[in-house]
Amino acid sequence: MTSPGTSERSYAADAEVVELCSELIRIDTTNYGNGKSNGERVAAEYVAAKLDEVGIESTIYESEPGRATLVAHWEGEDQSADPLLVHGHLDVVPADPKDWKVDPFAGEIFDGCVWGRGAVDMKDFDAMVLSVVRARQRAGVKPRRPVRLVFTADEEAGGTYGAVWLTQNHPDTVADCTEGIGEVGGFSITVKDDLRLYLIETAEKGMNWMRLKARGTAGHGSMVNNDNAVTNLVEAVTRIGSHEWPLRVTPTVREFLKTLEDVLEVELDPDDMSETLLKLGSFSRMFGATIRNTSNPTMLNAGYKVNVIPGDAEAHIDGRFLPGYEDEFFATIDELLGDKVRRETVIEDIALETEFSGGLVEAMKACLAAEDPQSRTAPLLMSGGTDAKSWSRLGIRCFGFVPLQLPPDLDFMGMFHGIDERVPTTSLEFGSRVLDRFFDQA
Repeated sequence: MTSPGTSERSYAADAEVVELCSELIRIDTTNYGNGKSNGERVAAEYVAAKLDEVGIESTIYESEPGRATLVAHWEGEDQSADPLLVHGHLDVVPADPKDWKVDPFAGEIFDGCVWGRGAVDMKDFDAMVLSVVRARQRAGVKPRRPVRLVFTADEEAGGTYGAVWLTQNHPDTVADCTEGIGEVGGFSITVKDDLRLYLIETAEKGMNWMRLKARGTAGHGSMVNNDNAVTNLVEAVTRIGSHEWPLRVTPTVREFLKTLEDVLEVELDPDDMSETLLKLGSFSRMFGATIRNTSNPTMLNAGYKVNVIPGDAEAHIDGRFLPGYEDEFFATIDELLGDKVRRETVIEDIALETEFSGGLVEAMKACLAAEDPQSRTAPLLMSGGTDAKSWSRLGIRCFGFVPLQLPPDLDFMGMFHGIDERVPTTSLEFGSRVLDRFFDQA
């Protein structure tokens, strides 16, 4: 099926995207972790109503009261083709209003941006998908293949009440999908005035959030104590937090460097990453966590009174490992722990990596180039994690593709979980037009 040019379309795929994004942000869907959240059911019902208005039925599943995930089927021209999974999450991380210029849940629109928690993570994509689907449905324009629309709960806390639960309890809702798109990827980085590099996620680091526990001898704070649980714990935490992990180059990073070498016109040797990082300049900041495992201490808890040495102490570590380096990660952690501290897994998930090739990738490239002739694409290994980990367990090949043409001075990666999170309105409109083309070709 040939995709018509933008001027030939009978509808505007980007007509509602700014309004939809603002409205979604105004639904407070804060995920506090530990099973506590706000508003996910309200947001799912909002999405259901928007789909119902254009004749698309949906089903809302609850893993626990209020922890809602929506699934809808959008018919394609070729009903014999495998469905494409298009997934976004509805929850957001907490935001403290006193730190922001604006109310993080007001969805304000000014200075050419939609402001608020979730603007880039990831109610922008939710809004783009809804805008495109609603416009095409009203115009009677189907996607090339069937599309499974999934809006999940709990992504920001590991997906236990969202994608993980859905794949374990209702795998039939998505099991017939073979490919999928979601966060994080598809955004632009300005390399020079006439060239933008769009990074499409093809890999994710694995995750292990762990609790460290130290046991010691309780006693009076004034006494000599050679078996202090706090000291034992802090020494282990210091070893882990200050450990310099070796540099490792995965296939995704190797291909990324190959593309970057071409666009920057500088030699980048993937087998000499220390020298390569020096040549990358501003790119090295976003690149550092993609070439090594990481283990960051994030929480400490011990004691109840200043003159009492506690018998127990706890800490939490956010551990991330590269695809193919999970065994190395855990062996190193266990060595760093020593014999006085033990670890427990709080949340864990797999690492992912797929090739930057195939029909879906070619469709992404073509649709980006149609809207931005100055575009180039490259694969991205993301240091965080997404719901793609859950879908991959069902054999679904996933990519991060949230197309956004961004201003060169916007610290986009700093917007994720950051203060004054915002997305340019022109970027939302650009993304809607790219997705519109994508549904014709994917």
